[in-house]
Order: sequence, then structure tokens, then C-alpha cells
Amino acid sequence: MTDAKTPAHYDLLIIGGGVNGAGIARDAAGRGYATCLCEMGDFASATSSASTKLFHGGLRYLEYLELRLVREALQEREVLLRNMPHISWPMRFVLPYDPEMRFDSTTPVSRALSFVMPWMKGRRPAWLVRMGLFLYDTLDRTRTLPGTRRLDLTRDPAGAPLKPHLKTAFEYSDGWVDDARLVIANLIDAQDRGARICARTRVESATRTDTGWQVTLTTPEGREEVTATQIVNAAGPWVDQVLRDVFGQNDAHNIRLVRGSHIVVPRKFDHDRAYFFQNSDGRIIFAIPYLEDFTLIGTTDEDHPDPAEPPRISDGEIAYLCDMASQYFAAPVTPEDVCWTYSGVRPLYDDNASAAAAATRDYVIRRDVDGALLNIFGGKLTTYRRLSESALSAVESHQGTKGPAWTRDAAMPGGDFARADRAQLLESYVARYPFIPEKVLDRMLSCYGTRVPMVLGDARSAADLGRDFGTGLSEAEVRYLTTQEWAHTAEDLLYRRTKLGLRMSPEQVAALSEHLATNT
Repeated sequence: MTDAKTPAHYDLLIIGGGVNGAGIARDAAGRGYATCLCEMGDFASATSSASTKLFHGGLRYLEYLELRLVREALQEREVLLRNMPHISWPMRFVLPYDPEMRFDSTTPVSRALSFVMPWMKGRRPAWLVRMGLFLYDTLDRTRTLPGTRRLDLTRDPAGAPLKPHLKTAFEYSDGWVDDARLVIANLIDAQDRGARICARTRVESATRTDTGWQVTLTTPEGREEVTATQIVNAAGPWVDQVLRDVFGQNDAHNIRLVRGSHIVVPRKFDHDRAYFFQNSDGRIIFAIPYLEDFTLIGTTDEDHPDPAEPPRISDGEIAYLCDMASQYFAAPVTPEDVCWTYSGVRPLYDDNASAAAAATRDYVIRRDVDGALLNIFGGKLTTYRRLSESALSAVESHQGTKGPAWTRDAAMPGGDFARADRAQLLESYVARYPFIPEKVLDRMLSCYGTRVPMVLGDARSAADLGRDFGTGLSEAEVRYLTTQEWAHTAEDLLYRRTKLGLRMSPEQVAALSEHLATNT
């Protein structure tokens, strides 16, 4: 702990360890700002581990004419896929076309279509869908992913799991990402560049001084006083609560909390493409291949008034996702099929939209207290890096420039290899660690990339890795995650640092929890 008489000073103190806070910390540290990030729980334990896990432009946002947001997200999709090939990859999405599907929607496009073509009564002509996908393809002129094509579902394998009345589909490109590992990668890089990263540390108060802020922290070791020139409030669902409790802004109301829930069911199809399903209420869901043996289906959009209330999927949301998927899949999805669920709260900027699904996914950065406080509202996973750059522009205007923008062309930790070389990298790990099953090494490559040797070290036998907790999770990997990636509990390890929780028995989880309790 820092001596209370000489408190540590930071150019930037960041509140919140989700993807926005982590991205800002990485960017700031890389530019030379003395940076500290504080997260009251585990990193990515709320919104940033509960996404649909996509790097995408947001096809449905075209209905709202949010062209700038879609263009920015599409451009970022290319950047992020390039810089983190271990935890993200391109994916093709199949959008089945049902000519009888009606859309009860109040989007600008729906209203215009109802005025120009009232006889369609909410139906979307195929040419309009294709036009939207053409626009989606062309908004990013740097696109490297394949463009849209039309599918004959009576012949293409993508039609096999779908209902027989669906004859046509459109296939387009987007990307998938391990959202929680994205946060950890940013934090590792931030720390490597000099940032102080504090898990389970609460910012209790911040008092304005002539030169910045006097800040009181509660850390696992006790109370600590630090000073900061500037504070970034990136607390996600708790951003308004931080404004009230830490900064005394009792009337703060800037965000709309929207719960997004997902279900995981046994695998519904054998190919590696995802589905984009449209519903008559104007909402959409995705059905995505997940961890080889499962299909991830989501998301919902429900208002969630209280950030203190842990987000949990309701019976109504489960029924909605099952019913909507069953409109398309030949074999119905039932609540009995669900083997896991997760929910998160998205802190969307409150633009007074009438429906949760219509609330903007764009971000807003607001300067308070003469620029000494930056508040981050809204945003989406795909644009977090651009949000970080925008936040650093506000930091520069307050403190001066210390270094240039740099994250666009910088690989994430573990991502310093070309996507085309992944198979070769896996082969090198198989040769170096022949006592570890290739499937386990492949899973580790998808977590740690070129950092796998940091996890396994100089092990020459399975015994060197220590205890096996199940599904290939060794004591060596657990030690790495607790000492290098801030993991503390079995939930941290099994559902955020790795995705092994779906494959482990209650007895294995209990054994891991006991090990962590006695060894960390």
C-alpha cells in the first residue's frame, strides 16, 4: 500500500473495468499517461462478458438510419479482427428471407415503407433486403471480408436445419469475439505499458482540488488515498450511481439500462455459419455456433431499472427466444433444451427512445467539472477502441499531448501472428507439448494466442502441469490466470477467463473453488 503521506499520483484514474475502461487504460498508458484503473469486482463481470460476442457493424441499425455508427463499426470490425486473431474470427451470417414476414416497427425505414408502399402491410420485399445488405457491404471501403450472396436454401447446407417453406436466404460477413478475453487482453497490455490495474477496488470518494482530485480507494488491502489530474467514469451500468455517490451529482440520470439475455442449447446445425432471424415485432436474434457442441441464441431487449439488481433471464425471455428460434428451425427450440443462460445490462445513452430495442447504441463522452471528469455513456463492443481514442482526445485537451494515437495497428497481447498462420502455430504447440491433447491446445490458443508458452512454461510432461481439474484445465493454467490475469474465483476462471464452465461437473467446480480458496 502507498504511504498515506505520499499518495500516488496519476494523470488518469479510470473507474470501471469493462471494455470501455480497459480500452481507455490501454490507450492512455501507451501514450505515456500515468494511469490507474479501478474495478469494484472482477473485470468484465457485467456487461462486457454478457454480449452476443460479435464484432459487427449492426445490420439492424440501418433501419434507424444510424449510418455513421454502422460505418464506424464496420471499419473497426476490420481493425479488431486483424489485431486479435486468437480471440476473434470472421463469420458468415445467414439471413433467411420469408416473404410473408410482417414487421411491426416504428423505425424510420418502416415508416417510409408504409407511406410509399402501404399495400406491403409491413412486409419487406427481397430487393429491399438486398439493397440494405449492399449498403452494409459498401459502407466500409476497406472491407476485406467476403460480400453478400444469395443462397438457395433447398440446396445449400444452411437450409437443412430450417423449416422447408424458407427457400431463399442472404449470406453476409461479420465477426465473432470472446468478449471477456478482449477486456483482459486490453488490461494486460495496459499493465505492460505501465498502468496500475486494480481489481476489487472501489472508488469511495473524489474531492476536487486546485490541481485535480483527491481520491479515496478501498482495496483488498484496505483504504488508500491517491491523487489524479483527471478521472474517467466508465462504470457502465453504474455510471450514474458513481456520479451520485462519488461526485455528489444527486440528480444524475443519463443512461437507460437494457437487459440482454441469451440461451445456450445443444448444437442445432453442423456447419460453422450463424443465423440472423427477424421477428414480426421488428426485433432480431442470432443463432451462433458456440464452443463446438452448442448454439448460442440471443438477445432480448428489456428495460432493467435497477443496476443493483443482478440481471437474470426471465421465463418470458426464455419463451421469447425459444419461440422466435422455433419460427425458423425445423426442430423446435424448447425451454427444456436450455443448458445455460446469461444476462447482462447494457448502459445505453438515454435518448428518450420509446422502446428498449430502439435506444441508440452510439456512445457519448461528456466533460464535467471543466474537463477534469469524463463520463462515458453507451457504446458497443465493436467500437470500444474508437471510443477510447475519443476519450484520449478529451484527455489531451485537458492535460496536453504526450504521445500519438497508436492502437489501430497494434496487435493485442497474444495476437502477434497472422490469421493464416494459426494452424502452423497450433502445430508448433503440439510439437512442443505432445503430452497435451491437441483439442486442449487449440482451446488454449483461442484464449492466449502466442502467450500459451507463458501459461505452460517449460513443462515436459503432464505431471509438470500439476493437478488436472477437468476438461484440460491444469493447475499451471489456474496459476497463470490467478497471478497474471487477476482471476480470483471459479466463476472468474470458468466463465470469463475461459469458457470451461459449460463442460465441468458440479464436483469439478467445487474442487476448483476449494483449491482457489486455499492457494490464492
